[in-house]
Amino acid sequence: MISRIDLRGDALPEGGALRDLLPRAEFDVAAALDKVRPICEDVHHRGDAALIEYAERFDGVALQQVRVPAEALTRALAELDADVRAALEESIKRARAVHREQRRAPHTTQVVPGGTVTEKWVPVERVGLYAPGGRSVYPSSVIMNAVPAQEAGVASIALASPPQKEFGGLPHPTILAACALLGVDEVYAAGGAQAVAMFAYGTESCPPANMVTGPGNIWVAAAKRYFTGRIGIDTEAGPTEIAVLADDTADPAHVASDLISQAEHDPMAAAVLVTDSVALADAVERELEPQVAATKHVEDRILPALRGEQSAIVLVDGLEEGLRVVDAYGAEHLEIQTADAAAVAGRVQNAGAIFVGAYAPVSLGDYCAGSNHVLPTGGCACHSSGLSVQSFLRGIHIVDYSRDALADVAHHVVTLAEAEDLPAHGAAIKARFDWKVPESKGKVSEAQ
Repeated sequence: MISRIDLRGDALPEGGALRDLLPRAEFDVAAALDKVRPICEDVHHRGDAALIEYAERFDGVALQQVRVPAEALTRALAELDADVRAALEESIKRARAVHREQRRAPHTTQVVPGGTVTEKWVPVERVGLYAPGGRSVYPSSVIMNAVPAQEAGVASIALASPPQKEFGGLPHPTILAACALLGVDEVYAAGGAQAVAMFAYGTESCPPANMVTGPGNIWVAAAKRYFTGRIGIDTEAGPTEIAVLADDTADPAHVASDLISQAEHDPMAAAVLVTDSVALADAVERELEPQVAATKHVEDRILPALRGEQSAIVLVDGLEEGLRVVDAYGAEHLEIQTADAAAVAGRVQNAGAIFVGAYAPVSLGDYCAGSNHVLPTGGCACHSSGLSVQSFLRGIHIVDYSRDALADVAHHVVTLAEAEDLPAHGAAIKARFDWKVPESKGKVSEAQ
């Protein structure tokens, strides 16, 4: 059901050579660019008419308008199952608790007497959030995108989610209900690359946004890449990943269930176990078969994911080698199920999010841990972070120097400008003073 990669015995290679030995899904965003480019430009030129046409072509619905009426949001919340509402409200409460603590305050550094640099944090003005609506419905993604944007102080928040034929061309009602709970009342029935284009260019009904965030399929990722530079993005999200670093103290039933939990997202989802215990590897394989048979989405998602080249059990000689492997892999989600799991987790360098011990499974993080589940995939955790309040903030430096403070450093500025062959830079300093030969201490001499 799942392949094995045996890295025992020989010394593990360094860097890219080790990464190349590890399983990974193929996700060719560059190849998808050629297909999304004409869609994006069509939205640019025809606006809402193009969005309506693509809704009929790709989603099989005939829309009269792209924006979701306010009464549809109100109705979706009123009709929401009470238990689902309670779960969403708890998820929102915990996410707010965590993300509120991420807010940044302005900070002023006195560099020299009379010279300060202040860093202030300013939210982006308008963001477009994307909530997928393909194989599954993800109201949790609405929460994970909207809460940090709101806590950052973003003034204008809009959301797009694909229209659903079974709901009369509206996005899934649970998506709409989540928006209503969060107070996001600007919602559009638009999916895929065309939704990203709507936010990037703007249309008759949707003003352009400064930034687009949220997970999606390869077409959404390709559209994000296409518009990078015009808009800010969070990440080019690829297929979901779980890696589990485990030793012989781990419960094989837990490990198997966690691998399956991510495999049910998508046939390209990656499920990787890294262990130094052959006994655990064998036990996990034995657990997979009955657990898979007892669940849903087996043939179309779970089995293709577990059997795919992106999933494997990786055997290593010991914990040190296991840590090297998971750092090279840089998983979106990394579980540590070892003895002294907290200490081991503290040594990990590359992961989107780390889940410590037997009672912090990835599923908890997907919904109610308070952490964010919009995380870097495809090994990007070695250089990128998950979505947070900081994602929606811009740091701006405010430089405030007095005449004396500038005079004190003017000689150094002029020297560096001349070293870079940029004499006009130095002239801009000299113009403020009656420039003479600098004194030995580097200060400007001025005629009195």
